[in-house]
Amino acid sequence: MTAAPLQGAPLHHDVGLDVALVGCDFSSSPSRKKPIVLAHGSLQSGRVLLSKLERLESLEAFVQWLQRPACWIGGFDLPFGLPRELVETLGWPTQWDACIRHYASLSRAQIRATFAAFCNARPVGGKFAHRATDRPAGSSPSMKWVNPPVAYMLHAGVPLLLNAGIFLPGLYPGDPLDVDARGQAHRVALEAYPGLLAREVLAKRSYKSDDKARQTPERLIARKDLITALEHGQTRLGLRLKLTHAQRDVLVDDASGDSLDAVLCLVQAAWAQTRQREGDARYGLPDDLDPLEGWIVTA
Repeated sequence: MTAAPLQGAPLHHDVGLDVALVGCDFSSSPSRKKPIVLAHGSLQSGRVLLSKLERLESLEAFVQWLQRPACWIGGFDLPFGLPRELVETLGWPTQWDACIRHYASLSRAQIRATFAAFCNARPVGGKFAHRATDRPAGSSPSMKWVNPPVAYMLHAGVPLLLNAGIFLPGLYPGDPLDVDARGQAHRVALEAYPGLLAREVLAKRSYKSDDKARQTPERLIARKDLITALEHGQTRLGLRLKLTHAQRDVLVDDASGDSLDAVLCLVQAAWAQTRQREGDARYGLPDDLDPLEGWIVTA
């Protein structure tokens, strides 16, 4: 099946804009009830300052946000690539951007049927193909279409990043005109995973649920413990989260965990910025990452 070209054009920005940080808790079908949540902030002297939370209730609003004139490094909670084993078995393009464009041309029903057939042909215990980053990150395989539907998140979000001309280190160079005077990309997107950082603090304790019946006092306490650990810099990333009392209350009170997940992605983006400031052009990603599969930052 021939992939249709993605529509739209990237927006070029003026040089000299300050580089901000963004953490994104993504939804493949955003709505008022379940929006895409953006955590905006900055890194100053080893402290991650949260400036605001922004909620986007549609993919169209997300596209509009991507087109805003700005300079940022963002951590996005959605997979940026599919397992190489899956792609090669299906005979899809093995060049990342060509693969994503082909993937974007499929419907969710086609994706579900294709991936289900792949899994059905494999033995019990090895139904899904995995990326190399899944084991160290503890992440779900990016081809899963349920619990969580990360395959649909990839399908909904990554083509929008590609179409916007954003730089994805190790995967896509971005729009060659969207750079500053030093050749540094204005907008840098990294695959983040809040569960990786949360587990470092909470181990197997759950801190969130979309189901109101499961929004328990235990999960509330877990959110408070996680936030306190972030504020004190008690993770291997060595960064301290700076919050106002009002911001802390918002993160604690959001029982879905979406706001806190966006902030966890913000902290992971801040770690990547520390690596970039130290001269790492790959923002802390491994030199040998698979250029088709991608890698979760900090894994």
